[in-house]
Amino acid sequence: MTGLRAALPESAMRDTIFLQGLEARGIVGIEAWERKKPQTIRVTLEMACDADAAATADDIEKALNYKTIAKRILQHIEESSYFLIETLAVRLAEIVQRDFGVTWLRLRVSKPGAVRFSENVGIEIVRGERPSAPR
Repeated sequence: MTGLRAALPESAMRDTIFLQGLEARGIVGIEAWERKKPQTIRVTLEMACDADAAATADDIEKALNYKTIAKRILQHIEESSYFLIETLAVRLAEIVQRDFGVTWLRLRVSKPGAVRFSENVGIEIVRGERPSAPR
């Protein structure tokens, strides 16, 4: 587990790492046609982190490794199957918090083109408490 944050005080995690527009193909939906063929699933994720610790050491082991997190998200989407996008979002948030020690996140999961005459449809969830800057 690269980039665990458990050893740091929460006050140190006032910075944000983000992944924007990560795309995978997965099965999410209640309609028969949605269950047959994988659709594009788009994920945007913001995570609390301590950029100072990583920057001071210039060491990936002290950073929240967004590449590893992205690979894990892609793997889960491609290997799972859900009826609801809400379920997928909650499961992805659980994975990021459990496997990578993220204390706060904002996650947006969407299905571009899933609703006729709509550019995109999805859900945004927030988990954990956003640490405040030390006083």
